[in-house]
Amino acid sequence: MATLNQLKRMTKRPYRRVGRGQSSTRGKQSGRGGKGQTARAGAKIRPAWRDIIKKLPKRRGYGKNRGRTVDSTRPDAIALPLARLEAVFDTGAEVSAATLAEKGIQSGRKRRPFKIVGSEVGKKFSVNGVPASASARAAIEKAGGSVK
Repeated sequence: MATLNQLKRMTKRPYRRVGRGQSSTRGKQSGRGGKGQTARAGAKIRPAWRDIIKKLPKRRGYGKNRGRTVDSTRPDAIALPLARLEAVFDTGAEVSAATLAEKGIQSGRKRRPFKIVGSEVGKKFSVNGVPASASARAAIEKAGGSVK
């Protein structure tokens, strides 16, 4: 015996015209929108959001679109070659921000950060509180100095 969910429809459902008679469910526009382009068949309006999004820049370059982790107010480090340290400091001297200011390498009211760079050094230095590149660190330690 067939159950209700197994029965097949034998006839077509009746087509209901909108905007006819006193029916409360199918009056005038009946869910077909307003007049104009939206009322016509095949009306596909380009989404306004797409135009707005396409005008926004991607996360490249500088300015407001730059990554939030980048601090543009912080000055870039100045490269300080090991050859310059050899010319200014004696063997066994301590290199720090204070000693760099004493020797006149760092001058002016706005002190910019330094980074020691290079790969060869002949003197022994004790670097304290000044960042150094990996090759500079290896060269200083090879000469008998230390980097903290």
